[in-house]
Amino acid sequence: MRALPHLVFMSRWLQVPLYLGLIVAQAVYVVLFLKEVWHLVSDAMKLDETSIMLVVLGLIDVVMISNLLIMVIIGGYETFVSRLGLDGHPDEPEWLDHVNAGVLKVKLSMALISISSIHLLKTFISPDQNTTHTIMWQVIIHVTFLVSALVMAFVDRLTTHTHPKHFEEPAALHAVGGIKVSTPLKAQD
Repeated sequence: MRALPHLVFMSRWLQVPLYLGLIVAQAVYVVLFLKEVWHLVSDAMKLDETSIMLVVLGLIDVVMISNLLIMVIIGGYETFVSRLGLDGHPDEPEWLDHVNAGVLKVKLSMALISISSIHLLKTFISPDQNTTHTIMWQVIIHVTFLVSALVMAFVDRLTTHTHPKHFEEPAALHAVGGIKVSTPLKAQD
């Protein structure tokens, strides 16, 4: 009976509404970013340097979250739903060539660390607006993100080296007459 495996395989398409929802969230972040830029420009003469720095860090935070959304949307769709068919497209992200679930987890954890770093920097710039307890928990959470990312990267590397046939290096690309030709890389002992 081949219907059940086919149904299970086709169930990956149920994730499409989730990725579309993340695209809507991305649009909301664009609106938020533009609103904050407008406030920064219109209030620039009234703000001191520290306030401007905090607004700019907020803008960077929005950009980092937006980058995280793009990684999840594009990388997740490519990994778990279907190929995007961008081979040879000039705007194809370079990281998309070698994305898999392990790489995606490490990239996402690095993005979370970057976002957490921005939040910590904002806290350190204006410590009077935060209690010692709040600062302590932000540092603990940041360190937890760091340790988690290191553990995920270690496990991914360990898994890759333990089962090299399942996680072969991407094919090397050579230019032949201006055309990219793929040749497999040999595994090193």
